[in-house]
Amino acid sequence: MSEPISSVMFVCVHNAGRSQMAAGYLSHLAGDRVEVRSSGTMPADKVNPAVVEAMLEEGIDISSNTPKVLTDEDVKASDYVITMGCGDACPFYPGKIYLDWVLTDPAGQGVDAIRPIRDEIRGLVENLIAEIDQKTSH
Repeated sequence: MSEPISSVMFVCVHNAGRSQMAAGYLSHLAGDRVEVRSSGTMPADKVNPAVVEAMLEEGIDISSNTPKVLTDEDVKASDYVITMGCGDACPFYPGKIYLDWVLTDPAGQGVDAIRPIRDEIRGLVENLIAEIDQKTSH
């Protein structure tokens, strides 16, 4: 196994929906090339079951994931910090790449409403992988 070329931290409020889907996709699509973390500013007790179901449709099992609280250490250890609806709550450190993805919150939504959010996240993650690959190929 090779060393990861970058580390990415996904942050949303509850770490139960958007950030879990993004982390699931990045782990699935980039494999061990990227170290993946996710957390929330006010983590929920569990990952949204409808989000788990939507990701299973893609062949990605996030059912064993648990929401985690955002820490300064996680941000410090990441090259990319991607926020989703909680940018102001995220600590800022120089030298990090900060991105804010504006996405609908899937909390309280059924699988039918989550699928378009999931698909949008997949596209954003694919673009992120291309950006990481481009930066590290030079």
